Amino acid sequence: MKRALLTAVTIACLGLPAQAASLSKSYSYFSIRGKTLEDIEDQLSKLGPHVNTSGSRHPGATRMQFTTKLAYAQGDGFCQIIDARTTVSARLILPRWRKPRKVDADVKLIWDTLSADIKRHEESHVVIAKNYAAELEKSLKAMGRQKNCQIASTRAKEITAKVLARHDQAQADFDRVEGKNFESRILRLLKYRLEQIAAGRIRT
Repeated sequence: MKRALLTAVTIACLGLPAQAASLSKSYSYFSIRGKTLEDIEDQLSKLGPHVNTSGSRHPGATRMQFTTKLAYAQGDGFCQIIDARTTVSARLILPRWRKPRKVDADVKLIWDTLSADIKRHEESHVVIAKNYAAELEKSLKAMGRQKNCQIASTRAKEITAKVLARHDQAQADFDRVEGKNFESRILRLLKYRLEQIAAGRIRT
């Protein structure tokens, strides 16, 4: 349930229309098999995506790339950023259980709950990234005038590095909190799902 972060920053001198940070999102899946919860856990640990930040495999992952394009205005003795556009490209890697024909209802219930939580977790990583992309745009636009465009470009790279460092820390903090609360969260979700089934809102 961790995310793998690949950060790429592209700075170009282009004429760009003003707009908010944008997001490009895609999904890919890896298949797991098994009839028991032990089987599923074993498959997730063996087949889940490898995450460089932890050095191990996880039930899901999100690989992200930040691309920032800048537009500069140059005048007599100054250069400044007049627009900044950051795009987050996110690829979510999620598990897909190939259920056997006969499987215990409790196993299916727990899997449905777990897989929904894995997806929610990875989607949350994307939301965090998009928020920091918007912060990056705002910070770059607020940089102010510099003596020349070389200085402006250097300053833009420094700002980008600082914002992305805060982004990385926010993602790590999110993972830590989620990991700490995993058991209580799953139990709460299971209880809610059982209540929804009893009320006829979810089919088993």
